[in-house]
Amino acid sequence: MKLWKIAMGTVGRIAAPTAALILGLLCAPFVAAPIGNFGVISPAMAEPLTKSQFDALDAYNNSRRHFEQVLGQRRAQIDSKQGLPNLPGQALYLARNNMMSAYKDLTDALPSRIGGPNKYGIPPAYFSVANELLLDQYRQLFDQMQAPPADAQNSETPFKDVVDLGTAIARAKGLDAASAEAAGRISLGLFFAETNGNQNIGNARSNKYKGSLQTGVPEDQNGRRKWAAIRKSIAAFDPALIARDDREEARAGNIDRRYNHWTAVRDGLMNAHADIFPQVPAIVKTLPDPIDQMKLFELIQIIPSPTRSAMASRDLTGYRISDPKIMFYLRNNSMFTFGQADRAKTSATFREILDAMWLFNEKFERALSRFDEIKKPSKG
Repeated sequence: MKLWKIAMGTVGRIAAPTAALILGLLCAPFVAAPIGNFGVISPAMAEPLTKSQFDALDAYNNSRRHFEQVLGQRRAQIDSKQGLPNLPGQALYLARNNMMSAYKDLTDALPSRIGGPNKYGIPPAYFSVANELLLDQYRQLFDQMQAPPADAQNSETPFKDVVDLGTAIARAKGLDAASAEAAGRISLGLFFAETNGNQNIGNARSNKYKGSLQTGVPEDQNGRRKWAAIRKSIAAFDPALIARDDREEARAGNIDRRYNHWTAVRDGLMNAHADIFPQVPAIVKTLPDPIDQMKLFELIQIIPSPTRSAMASRDLTGYRISDPKIMFYLRNNSMFTFGQADRAKTSATFREILDAMWLFNEKFERALSRFDEIKKPSKG
């Protein structure tokens, strides 16, 4: 992954005039790269750079070039209809992380290089606005690599389905109307967190997790069993939802239930989240920010046992994780993974973990917007 060409050799191994030139460049700040390569940063005259600062600059430029290279390779493979490698998104994901990590190291070394805000809501210390186009391409490639299979069964109302199912399950678990609505909102956040709001997708980084809530086969089957046990109680107050469920079951026939949007969401929520819904009132009280609530439920997907332990403690936000294996899982999901300072963390409280989930913020904000759209007719 890191077999990248070094843009400049070691000063001691080059001719004296060239060495003098590079030493002069070491005593200069950055300017934007030439048109066509906006994100690469080059030394310029004025602000002196230490060797560690120059090394951070060099590492960032190399990581950005590598990210461009991997993006170009995948694009060429897809456009020419070549076979893709197993888990074709993994190299892209790692290359993106390496670029963001190197940029964070650069801005740690040179805080003056922190730029303005970007459309993805990523903290500017971790991401240059000049790289938005690369992230656009990254998302477009994932959309293509994770496209649903031909037999997938879409819904015309995918967002409303998620809200309806989450709300109904919460009501069946004994929640009042307000708390059940919060559970529906949280459920929509999970859909955006897992699939960016795309139904029935595959997974370019995993051969195990698929569908609208990214479940494995055992999780889907467990959710189906739990749904069967709760159907009667839901039918008592929402027969229309159960009628819809009957239609979707008949429609799904013998396909993988993870590729019918309705059944995938239903089973995913029942598998991992339905048993937590009774705690929604307490969670809302502890975490009044709806985005924090969504983050907590997403952590049920990522690190279920520690999250349940934290919720059972007397101090949810102060509950500390120090198990290296759990920290690895967090880093594999883009928390504490960008830059040397973040990666050096050996433990974190749940408040710190929630704050580190900033890559999810933009998705959750879109989920909130969709939720508001869904609820507007009933309030008007």
